[in-house]
Amino acid sequence: MSLVFLVGFMGCGKTSWGRKLSAALGYEFIDLDHEFEDRAGMTIPEYFTIHGEDAFRRLESDILKTTPYKTNTVVSTGGGLPVFFDNMDWMNKHGKTLYIELSPRALAGRLENAKTQRPVLQGKKGDDLVELITEKLAEREQYYLKASYHISGIDMNVEKLAQKLDLPLV
Repeated sequence: MSLVFLVGFMGCGKTSWGRKLSAALGYEFIDLDHEFEDRAGMTIPEYFTIHGEDAFRRLESDILKTTPYKTNTVVSTGGGLPVFFDNMDWMNKHGKTLYIELSPRALAGRLENAKTQRPVLQGKKGDDLVELITEKLAEREQYYLKASYHISGIDMNVEKLAQKLDLPLV
């Protein structure tokens, strides 16, 4: 069984690249944020507002560990998932982990233009958003860096991703 977990800060492209990579490898694709919303019966921002971050993080971890993954699956994780509980160690034990790295300014540019609002960002924009991302990334990067593989999110393509993971394209 080959599981690939994509980790990194929100907006780095885990879902977009996960879809492209899974198609190129002939793998299944799972977005854990979508799994969360299916199980919770509401959006992540709604869940955050009603139940708070602690309940969100507990359910998110449970979903990571109880989802029935098929053989050969690429999994897009939430940006904070690797930071809490033993999630990063669990992913490293059960599959390949790949950290998609981007600078705070590049992430801010992507997140300002995102279709969905992220609860953690609290409606920040411009330099305030870059500053918030810089702070959050400083807290989270030690966990992201535990990933088995690291790749720059700039000038990335499916071939580079597959090569980095040592997986053959179909």
